[in-house]
Amino acid sequence: MPDDDRIHLIVLYGGQSAEHDVSCTTAAHVLRAADPAKYRITPVGISRDGSWALDGASQAALAAGPDQLPGRLDPVGTAVSPTPFLANAVANAPSSDTTVVVPLLHGPLGEDGTVQGLLELVGVPYVGSGVLSSSLAMDKAMAKQVFAANGIPQARYRAFRANEITPGLPGQLAAELGLPLFVKPANMGSSVGVSKAKTVEAVRDAIDVALGYDEWVVVEEAIVGREIEVAVLGNLEPRASVPGEIVPGAEFYDYADKYLDDGSQAIIPAPLSPALTDEVRDLAVRVFRTLRCDGMARVDFFLEADTPERPGRGFLCNEVNTIPGFTPISMYPKLWIASGLSYSALIDELVRLALERQTRKRRNTAH
Repeated sequence: MPDDDRIHLIVLYGGQSAEHDVSCTTAAHVLRAADPAKYRITPVGISRDGSWALDGASQAALAAGPDQLPGRLDPVGTAVSPTPFLANAVANAPSSDTTVVVPLLHGPLGEDGTVQGLLELVGVPYVGSGVLSSSLAMDKAMAKQVFAANGIPQARYRAFRANEITPGLPGQLAAELGLPLFVKPANMGSSVGVSKAKTVEAVRDAIDVALGYDEWVVVEEAIVGREIEVAVLGNLEPRASVPGEIVPGAEFYDYADKYLDDGSQAIIPAPLSPALTDEVRDLAVRVFRTLRCDGMARVDFFLEADTPERPGRGFLCNEVNTIPGFTPISMYPKLWIASGLSYSALIDELVRLALERQTRKRRNTAH
């Protein structure tokens, strides 16, 4: 394919959230898989302090092979101003449809609709969900409200802002939801800031930990059961992958278990009956549509077990990740590979979906 016909991919990585390192690792593998015959790639790193840079080290790494992408943004990279840089990238392309941004930014200020809003203002196609669905999926408290309004099954929960938390609240939560409890910052991913609390005092401590990441805290009942994940791909007609099962190596599937240790086990496809497989795939697509997602998302469920206290409630939606990881141990690409779509073909499809959505939005929007 001639160079002029290649799609210009701007890969955004790094970011200001606690998931900065995860984003850098994800970017390394996406850059490795993108076909240079189809794409002209510009990696743009966002440092922990929010500065954008055409990372000189990243450019050199691409010449030497994307395996050399540094784990963190090189501070000597050439600084850029986000809006003019993106606007120029669109203006200098043969048509705006030949530039596509791939935001690989996990967590707040990247996966929560903020960067997506910037890309909407500039008018450049981008991979993944739009402003509304990104912000809803990122904010677990709001997502749970939307799920409840649409009959999506989920664990019992409560959500609080920092100023609403009283000294007696941990005891009230233990009495209402039972122990143990999971305590989470509402706007964070990769299990950052998540604690399993087995006593009232531990709930109090866990709330303090969560408040270190967000002013909103979500407290959930602990579910006894299996962790099932489904990858969803598409725009108007999303489709679901085969389901996979996570067997945590730790007490629960925390940050270290996801990215640092080798204790967890991913079983793909999940050992489910045909009926349960169809049920969870259909439910994943329903969740995807309920949050108005586009492009991609990984939908995580619990399959609650029967206990002496009560029968299991079946599949309970845990959360939705609109920019799921693409690291070697990440479920999203693994689930699609098991469903017959290679890593590089998955990138191609995500780029195609970004362009398709941009074309549809232009057609449907009156100016």
